[in-house]
Order: sequence, then structure tokens, then C-alpha cells
Amino acid sequence: MVPIQSQHETRRIPVMTWLLVAVNAIVFFYELQLSDPALNQFILRWGVVPSQILQAFHHPLAAGSLHAYVTLLTSQFIHGGWLHIVGNMLFLLIFGNDIEARLGSGLYLLFYLVCGIIAGIVEVLMVAPIFGALNEPSIGASGAIAGVLGAYLILYPLHRVVVLVPILIIPIPLVLPAFVLIGWWFIQQLLYGILSLSPSVAQSGGVAFWAHVGGFLAGIILILLFAGSRPRNTWANAPYGQY
Repeated sequence: MVPIQSQHETRRIPVMTWLLVAVNAIVFFYELQLSDPALNQFILRWGVVPSQILQAFHHPLAAGSLHAYVTLLTSQFIHGGWLHIVGNMLFLLIFGNDIEARLGSGLYLLFYLVCGIIAGIVEVLMVAPIFGALNEPSIGASGAIAGVLGAYLILYPLHRVVVLVPILIIPIPLVLPAFVLIGWWFIQQLLYGILSLSPSVAQSGGVAFWAHVGGFLAGIILILLFAGSRPRNTWANAPYGQY
């Protein structure tokens, strides 16, 4: 199921959501200008490398530890291809605007980045200690966006989302409540994450499913803390169809 539109709209322009999309796009187009060796070096330097994160955890004041921590942020804006960035930005645009409307732009940015940081740490702690410190960098905004999905599930489970469902290879549009789409997405991530806990899969790289799981759970917890501390805005929480 691929979401293509939320039938819920807010009255304010989601400035921070669009800014996040713009930054991701700028970094991606920068990547496209790099030669293969330079691109690999760029990703290795600014992506999350499990061995470097574990080293920083064990020796937080050692040389290089600060850079390792910084990659938990920078990795969120690096993508590995068109499908990677388009898929992530599509989810962000569909679900991010309502979370920004609920939290406000500044708190939403903090929420987003913290979810991404937690997602990166969870991926490292789930995979590296089991199979050894890995040197394969993890990149992408999907951990932070998973946090947005977790928040959406808590705040707006009944909002309607238009999704494309392939039936006999023909994409059919359906309208589903958000909790069906997001719940099914999370179940998939969890199951694939469990299946990925094998030496052959972990060592070969691929989708960071545990980052998705970690970011999603972080989003659920953080939205209960963040949203609970802010008064509700009528323009962000009015019933569907009234604005």
C-alpha cells in the first residue's frame, strides 16, 4: 500500500515540513553531482557507521566521538537513490503537516530530529552487538519519518488516507483510516526487522528496519510528551470537513 494523499487538511502552510523536504532535496542533488568514489566517501563520512557509534559510546571524549554523534543528525538528510528519497518525502508530506500543525514548527523540528537520532541508535544497538561492529553506513530520513507516523497514529488514527493497492499489478486507489495503513506498515517493519537478525542479512546491508521500529516507538512516546504540553489549536484539531 502506497499513500498518495491525506483527506485531512490544515489551514496553515506546513513551513517546516516543506523546509525539511527542501533540505533533503538539496543534499540529494548534491550527491548526484559526485563521482562514485566521492559519493561513497561522502556517505561513509556523514552516514551512521555502527562501529563508530559504539566506539563513541564507550569513549565519549575520545577524538572522533563528536563526529560520530553528529552523523546521527547528518545521516537523516542523505539518501541512496531516487526511490529512497521520493518514498520518504512522500510519507513526510502526507503525514508531517498535521504533526507540525499540532506541535508548531519549532517543536515539530525538535521532535523530528530526536526521532531520527533515536532511530539511528536503535539500529546500531540491535544489529552491531549481535553480529559485531559493522562498518556499513546507514542513511535516510525514514527513522525520523517513522516517528511522524507513530505520532500520527496516536493523534489522528481515524483520518482518511488515499492509498494505492496493487491488485493483479494494477494500482487501485482505496480510502483507509490512518490506523490501518500505519498499523500494517509497522507490523511489516517489525517482522522484517526480526527476519533481518541473521548474519548474512545484517552483514549485507539493506533496509534499516530496526531504525523504523525505533523511530516509530520514539514518535509514540515523544508525541505523548510534546503534544500533552501544548494547548490544542482549533485550526489543527477541528473535525474533518470543517476547515
